[in-house]
Parts: sequence; structure tokens; C-alpha cells
Amino acid sequence: MYRTLFILLLASASAAAQTTVPFSSSRWKISGKEAVQETHLGQPALRLKEASALLEDADFQDGIIEFDIALEKDRYFPGIDFRMQDERNFEEYYLRPHQSGNPDAQQYTPVNNRQAGWQLYYGPGFNGAVTLPFDRWLHIKMLVSGRQAEIYFDHADTPVLSVYPLKREVTSGMIALSNPWPANAWYSNFAYTKTGKVPLKNKPAPAPPLPAGAIRSWQVSTPFPEKQVNDHHWLGVADTAALQWQELPADATGLADLSQVAVVSESGNTVFARKVLYAEQAGIKKLSFGFSDRARVYLNGRLLYAGADNFMSRDYRFLGTVGYFDAVYLDLQKGRNELWIAVSENFGGWGIKAKLE
Repeated sequence: MYRTLFILLLASASAAAQTTVPFSSSRWKISGKEAVQETHLGQPALRLKEASALLEDADFQDGIIEFDIALEKDRYFPGIDFRMQDERNFEEYYLRPHQSGNPDAQQYTPVNNRQAGWQLYYGPGFNGAVTLPFDRWLHIKMLVSGRQAEIYFDHADTPVLSVYPLKREVTSGMIALSNPWPANAWYSNFAYTKTGKVPLKNKPAPAPPLPAGAIRSWQVSTPFPEKQVNDHHWLGVADTAALQWQELPADATGLADLSQVAVVSESGNTVFARKVLYAEQAGIKKLSFGFSDRARVYLNGRLLYAGADNFMSRDYRFLGTVGYFDAVYLDLQKGRNELWIAVSENFGGWGIKAKLE
């Protein structure tokens, strides 16, 4: 009995033990332009420039990740990917050195089908102001448990960012240190601990209820080229006959992340988000909506609205974030009506949210 108990305790302790992986280890799969082991600010380091280091066998779901990072004063986005399923699907946390002190100096985003969503996931729980150092090492500690994560700097007791909710499915995966940008980022002292007992400090607040009339799900088409609907005032059979559809629920904020079901490509950067609306009688309904990056709104085949919400489309600091920023008035006929919104994407997040008022 005691021997069995000892073995169980030993197994439990081993499961929660910290694993240190030096950059000389063959476990790292290095790829990209420049990945050099060198001494930086007195520590052995891996310098990444347009490169990444992948820990393919990490099998990390919940636990603790720690590393040091040193930054240049430049516009770039070095960070870490975790719970990676492949190079196209993972959770990501990264820094914006050029925005040190600003509300977007650090960012969490899910990546679906190689599409990051920082324009969609913005504000409390996703990004935050922090001052980033440039003359020393910065220690980062990440606590990850279920749908929640906390980020700590320099062994502080209070997190600089509490992430909730992590948007992708909770599952184990790979870890990668990533800097695909033409500036240097140095990494040092990487270690991780896999454990189901993660000492999170904060309890996330529940999401506020969706506003009345929020559209909670969409039918989303297969992608097609944006030029297919450019200057189309009416949708014809040729515009829609070849499309296939799948259901996409909106999240707790009313946002539908289109990258969950569609892949952006040069030949297909646009999808239709479709909703059938039933009216007891003919009349006008206000539709408030937000999108990224461009949208064309059709009701019963007729174009009512076309607009752009691209990165920097309003001023040099406009990020292209999504809210109920635009409105159109729908002239609904009695009975069945079809609302189609063509949403086109460049980068930064592919999404739609809408509510009927």
C-alpha cells in the first residue's frame, strides 16, 4: 500500500516538474532566416530574426511557460505560440515594442487557418498597456489553464494581462518562439511545466448578456474573390450558385470569427454571412453592425451598403477593430427576408457582428 502511494506521489511530482530546454537541444526545430545562438546581455541566448524555434514534442495544454526576452526599439511583434496544432492553428501572445506604454503594447490572439484576429479580439482580456524595456532582459511567465491565461513580467505578483477567454479549443499542442519580422529578438532560459494545478490569481468576470436583437449565428459561404461582388447592385444566380454553406455560431460578445470556417487566399478573400429574417409585417428595421475589413450589405438580393473598416483607414492609429459602429435601415417585406453580408479580408481579423434594433 505504502509503496503504491509513494509511486503515485512520485508520478504526480514528476508530472508537475519544470522542464528546461536549452537551445542547444535537438528538441528544437529551427526554421527561418536567422536563428543564432550567442551571448546577449550576459546570458546565453537564441537570436531570432524572421525565424522561429519549434518545440514539437511539448504536448502542452495547461501549465506554466517561462522565458526571458530582449527587444530592439523597432516596429515588430515577437512572441510565443502555444497549444499549436500545426503552423496554421494556435494560441498566440506577442509584444509590440514600438507601442511600449500604449494600450496595445501586448496582445493575445487566436490564430485560425493562419489568420490572426487582433482586430477582433481587442480590449480587456486580450491586450493591455505595459512598458517594455530595451536595455535588459525581460522575464515572462505565462500561466495557462482551460480558457484562461495570465501573463507576469519580472517575477511580479500581479499579472500584466489576464486573458479570458482563450478562443480556441482547449487541447494540447506544440510551443514555438516566433519572430517572423526583420528585427532581432533574443530568447533565453526557456522552461515549461505541465500541470492541471495552475495557480491563477484572477477569476474572470462573466460576459455581459448579448444585446436584444443580436444575431447569434450565421450561414457562412465558401470563399470567393472580392471582385466577384464589386459594383454589383443586385446578386444574381451566377454570384451565388456555386457556393456551399456551413453554420457559424457567434461568441458570447456576438462576434462571428469567419476564419474559424474559411481560409483567406489570393483567389478567395470574401465570404457571405447569411441570415434569414422573418417579419410579421412589412416595415423598417435598423441593423447595427461591425466588420473587418470590408462589407457589402444586401437585403433580398439588393445592395444597401458598402463600407471599409481597414487598418489605418480612418487615421494612422485606427486598428480596424470591430463594434456596432455602422448602421443600415432594412426595408423588410412581410414574411421571409434574406440578409447577406459580403465580408472581405486583408489581414488582422475576419469577422462580423450585427444586431437588429
